[in-house]
Amino acid sequence: MKTISGNKVIYKFENFMEHVEIIRPGDIIKVETNDCFFQQIYNEEQVLTEIDYDRLNPATGPIYVEGAEPGDLLQVKVISIDIAKKGVAAVVPNEGVLGDQVNKPIIRVVNIEDGYAIFHGIKLPIRPMIGVIGVAPAKEEGEWPTDSPWKHGGNMDTNDITAGSTLYFPVNQKGALLALGDCHAIMGDGEICFTGLEVPAEVTLEINLIKGKTVKWPLLETEEYTMIIASGNNLDSALYEATSETVKYLEKGLGLEWEEAYILTSLAVDLKISQVVDPKKTIRSAIPKHIISTERLIEKL
Repeated sequence: MKTISGNKVIYKFENFMEHVEIIRPGDIIKVETNDCFFQQIYNEEQVLTEIDYDRLNPATGPIYVEGAEPGDLLQVKVISIDIAKKGVAAVVPNEGVLGDQVNKPIIRVVNIEDGYAIFHGIKLPIRPMIGVIGVAPAKEEGEWPTDSPWKHGGNMDTNDITAGSTLYFPVNQKGALLALGDCHAIMGDGEICFTGLEVPAEVTLEINLIKGKTVKWPLLETEEYTMIIASGNNLDSALYEATSETVKYLEKGLGLEWEEAYILTSLAVDLKISQVVDPKKTIRSAIPKHIISTERLIEKL
């Protein structure tokens, strides 16, 4: 099993990027990821304004997948996320939902013990997840800093990107060029104050290809749902994109009239906030798999 070192990182997703490793479909790989601060914060007395902001949000990679071509889907199965024993959370003025109410920046270093993050004596069950994961964007989409989400993936900060879930990305460049980072030990939907519990991690992935199929926005498969992850300048635009794609998938996948698929979406599909603190806001639309399986949905694309 190949290991991709955490010292091989990018800070923006571009259509053309120099890969750091080549793998084949079916390979299982281990990716070392850095926290969003690149481990620059290690105690609560540090001054946030004194860290190197050019090193924020590193993503390990990119990784070239043999045989991946534009018009394909890259399938990324998350096998495990092994995290460090401590994580960092921070508050910064003018960042997050209530940034205008923050009087001072603070840092909190949080211990992780026996599956719990211990915050002021409160035991919070951890649920490690990947904040940044994506592929090369389409050439016409331009370049995207790793702190932003878009159609290529990126900083989606979606709670359900965890061990046992599977992602599907549109391939826009030969080799797909996968990169990831910004793992969290725990994070509430929304990432309200602008950080989760930021941790370095070792992420084990299985990479596969689905030839001749593509999507507009990344898909996420969990045990119960197929989720469309869409982003926009605000929540309304992200909601519109996620809902529009959902109705199209149900229309095609189930052979319904568009209006019938729209009704079904209202009856059975949940819209969930992923994050509201990045340059673009992110929503996920969760289609129950008892209505249509992920395999069937992709088959009907």
